[in-house]
Formats: sequence, structure tokens, C-alpha cells
Amino acid sequence: MIRSVRSGAAFLGIALAWAASGAAQARVVARIDQSNQLMRVFVNGELSYIWPVSTARRGFVTPNGSFRVGLMAPMWRSRTYHGSPMPHAMFFRGGYAIHGTYATGQLGRRASHGCVRLSPGHARALFGLARRYGGASVVIRN
Repeated sequence: MIRSVRSGAAFLGIALAWAASGAAQARVVARIDQSNQLMRVFVNGELSYIWPVSTARRGFVTPNGSFRVGLMAPMWRSRTYHGSPMPHAMFFRGGYAIHGTYATGQLGRRASHGCVRLSPGHARALFGLARRYGGASVVIRN
């Protein structure tokens, strides 16, 4: 009886270690380079897309760090900024989100209040990838 309990505990330990390594890792990772205003999207570890973005303009902050996407909404309206549309919003770190913008002429330079803006088509593509693969991670660096 003791042998089977130890075997079960060993199996459980191996299963948890496996889950914590490969299975729990995001298969979609959006790496945002604020210095160059670019997003690199990796799917299953392979670079799949490079897109221009807009992050926080002077006086605002886009947080640096690694985050997991939480709430995802096909269409969200900002409660802070006059109901501004945020198509294909993917929230991370509270009220910050990656979302589409109709101000596509500003992509490639700092223009937001802190969110990461993408063209509507790119936001839709990233949103679809996150849904397909069960979520996404966001890595933001200066």
C-alpha cells in the first residue's frame, strides 16, 4: 500500500511539473518593443508577425513586464476616454489592453494613453490567435 501511494505521489509530481513547463506556457506571445513601436507575435515559439503599434505618449505609461491576457472582448468601449471604441480588446494588468485603433496614421509612434494600439485587422488577427490557442501572454520592453 505504501509503495502505491509513493508511486501515485511521484506520478502527481511529474504531472504537475509537466503542466508547469510546457502545457502552461502561452502558445501565443506578443512582444512589444516600445523603443521601436513594434509588436512581434510568436505562435508556438515561431515568429509569425511583426506589426507597428502605438504605446503611451508623453505624460502616460505603458507598463513594462510580462503579463497574461485576461478579459477579451470583441468590442469594448473605454469607460475613461469618452466611450472610445477598442475593437478586439485583450486586457492585461488591469485596465491596460491591446486593441485595434481607427487612428492608423499614428501607428509606429507613441500616441496612446497607455494601451497598445494596433490596426483593426492586426488586432482581429491577434484576438483570433489568442482564442484559437487558449490565451496569450504579453511581454513589453522599452
